[in-house]
Amino acid sequence: MMGNRVITIGRQYGSNGRIIAQKLAERLGIHYYDRELVDLAGQNSSIPYEELRKVDEKRANPWRYPVEDDVQMERRFRFEPMNDVLFSEQSKVIRDLAKKEDCVIVGRCADYVLRAYPSCIKVFIYGALEERIKVIMERASVDEKEAATLIRKMDKQRRYYYNYYTDEKWGDLSRYDLSVDSCRFGIEGTLDILEAAYRTGK
Repeated sequence: MMGNRVITIGRQYGSNGRIIAQKLAERLGIHYYDRELVDLAGQNSSIPYEELRKVDEKRANPWRYPVEDDVQMERRFRFEPMNDVLFSEQSKVIRDLAKKEDCVIVGRCADYVLRAYPSCIKVFIYGALEERIKVIMERASVDEKEAATLIRKMDKQRRYYYNYYTDEKWGDLSRYDLSVDSCRFGIEGTLDILEAAYRTGK
């Protein structure tokens, strides 16, 4: 069905998943897509990037709209939360990219969106909580308690988003082709593992 090799990367907060995805794309000489997907989705739907960023990787709230402004209240969006609009448009973009090129895609339930594509390599990057706390303490310049709070918040947000849109379980390692403890192997070691997976069968 698809000859292009796409690596989708799900990640726990503080596992350096985004950095690893960027470096992997550079090493392989292919494109990397993360927040760029929001911009591409906006181009398809004519919704301002700033509005879509507010709901990126967040599930819809059944009790209120996430964006209280004129955009959400336009007739075409009045009965559909902006989160759902973004997920639908991003899914189209992800499928189109998979048909065009090899690439690395971060988050956005891309592993689920491309579940029918045999050349998709589904990866989940995780790590021990205490190690991820150290990463966030350094990255965000916060103390240990605040770093732990941020990790719980972001992992919870990603879990709710993924579970809501896929009816699957975020972080269920059995759903992935490859799961890597980046805290154990480090960024470079993880890159070596992912590059080997990409090269296999090429």
